Amino acid sequence: MTVRPITRVALIGAGALALLGPLTATTATAVSDGGQSADRVLAAPYGVEPYETVNVRSGPARSYAKVGSVAAGQPRGAYCWTRGETISDHGYTNNVWVKLLEGYVSAVYLKGDAYGDLPASATC
Repeated sequence: MTVRPITRVALIGAGALALLGPLTATTATAVSDGGQSADRVLAAPYGVEPYETVNVRSGPARSYAKVGSVAAGQPRGAYCWTRGETISDHGYTNNVWVKLLEGYVSAVYLKGDAYGDLPASATC
């Protein structure tokens, strides 16, 4: 039996995905780039979720350029956290900023603890 090249590529791709094991909501999240292209799935070691729409910055302070935003309740993959500008809002104050693929968000706007539920050891 001969296998067409397209089928062979699909089988190889499926085998590679099987080797990755199951991906959960905390290891893979849908990422949107503001509607400029289709959503894509990206793996990240942690998952975060804002409780309200939050601006994404190119660095850990409001003085950095705004590179996008994340809507409330929309999960995102996160890599690490770092200290930056202190933000106060809704009765919370901290200087922790979480690194997403797109940039940095203040942990003040993330569900969970002061680190957006990232481990304290997950520093950038």
